[in-house]
Amino acid sequence: MRIVVGHLYPGYLNIYADRGNIAVLDQRAALRGHELDVRSLGIGDPVDPDAYDLLYVGGGQDREQALVAPDLAGKSEPIQAAHASGVALLAVCGGYQLLGRGYGGRDGSFMPGVGLFPHETVAGVTRMIGDVLLECELDPGEKHQLAGFENHAGRTLLDPGAAPLGRVMFGFGNDGESGLEGCRLGRAIGTYLHGPLLPRNPWLADWLLAQALAHASGTDPQPLEPLPNTLEAEAFRIAAGRARKRGGRR
Repeated sequence: MRIVVGHLYPGYLNIYADRGNIAVLDQRAALRGHELDVRSLGIGDPVDPDAYDLLYVGGGQDREQALVAPDLAGKSEPIQAAHASGVALLAVCGGYQLLGRGYGGRDGSFMPGVGLFPHETVAGVTRMIGDVLLECELDPGEKHQLAGFENHAGRTLLDPGAAPLGRVMFGFGNDGESGLEGCRLGRAIGTYLHGPLLPRNPWLADWLLAQALAHASGTDPQPLEPLPNTLEAEAFRIAAGRARKRGGRR
């Protein structure tokens, strides 16, 4: 089956090799006989909410985020329409911030966001940097750990009742205080974790693929054929070990 992916601003938002997430999705889809059709969406390109099965937004430097932010905010309506129709979505780091209501700078400025995720981000004084380990439960009764690397000055504040991606075991997370990391809204995932994220967390890659395949086929998400994950498991082990070595939740 063909899975159509809309990759927003790959030339601007790719600071931590976030293209690696697309490579992992492509490989894991191909090993199961599916085709990933990746289409780049840049500044000025319209988003057709009916054209995609998965949308992806990576992270960038402050300058690049400021460049794309007005254009991305202008795409709010079709992105929210795509999400409402069951399109899967992954937003990483700066993309995660911009998919919320906006980013408030220390100078009093405000960068409007898409308004999909129920959160706002405010600039902090210091950066939160290091390896992170989370506990996640995207589907009832199925708990997983998620390892990645965070490097952000923004403090993302979830609305009351909003669902995080996971709870911080080691690391800072959204704001360094709440013990929460990321946001999950239906088939949409937002997170500060990169490095890139999916190579060391194949279960999350498969969860996203299952959601995208469900949208493409018009069915409910189905379990995917298991794949050998020897290298992926080793990458996770190393990343999780670094997070544990740094100590408890910071």
